[in-house]
Amino acid sequence: MKRLEGKTCVITGAGSGMGREAAILFTQEGANVCVGDLNVEAAEETVGLCSGDAFSFRVNVAEEEEVRGMMAATAERFGGIDVLYNNAGISPDDDASLLDTAVEAWDRVQAVNTRGVFLCCKHGIPYLLERGGGSVINVASFVAILGAATSQISYSASKGAVLSMSRELAVQFARQGVRVNALCPGPVETPLLLNIFGNDPEALERRRIHWPTGRLATPREIVNAALFLASDESSYVNGATFLVDGGLTAAYVTPE
Repeated sequence: MKRLEGKTCVITGAGSGMGREAAILFTQEGANVCVGDLNVEAAEETVGLCSGDAFSFRVNVAEEEEVRGMMAATAERFGGIDVLYNNAGISPDDDASLLDTAVEAWDRVQAVNTRGVFLCCKHGIPYLLERGGGSVINVASFVAILGAATSQISYSASKGAVLSMSRELAVQFARQGVRVNALCPGPVETPLLLNIFGNDPEALERRRIHWPTGRLATPREIVNAALFLASDESSYVNGATFLVDGGLTAAYVTPE
């Protein structure tokens, strides 16, 4: 039997990167999937790569009515929702210090990364409760655990908020059968990260020397962990800070 057979999953930010990889893998494992993304053309491309029942939905996760509509459309199409994979996120345009971060840039990141997760939980969890339970996977980051001199203060703060929110929701809804976990990836080879480092090898090397593995994760390596959290195999995993970071948060001195 496939690991997500009969389950319906909403995946945000599924037009590219880890979200796309998740949609592909989850449908292979038997899930019905809502491919949510602001870029509807990219979302349609993802749907075309899926082997199971999937549909695209254009959504700005920072807008409440759009999130509400996405959840309602998914439940209407598939009869309910079992898994929320709140993956959508943005990074600041540059790694600005706190002293140089504009309020507008701060607000833009918080709107997507923090409010977006809040809204997806607010309007998605009621559907999980109707099913008698389910799994919520909120994508935080290793930067919610560690500080960095290469500042990205708005992004780090948003991911810290996601981690804290996930813990509270995990406790609140546990006895109603809803598990909430924070998936905390290390640096991943996605368009979001490659866009930051692609034209700046020095910036990449500045960080790479601290990675025990010496390399970026592939999207599939992160999504494999999400598959576990979405499946019934993780039925007693709740409120976890689920780190998939190649040992980065365990590091003090790394190999030369």
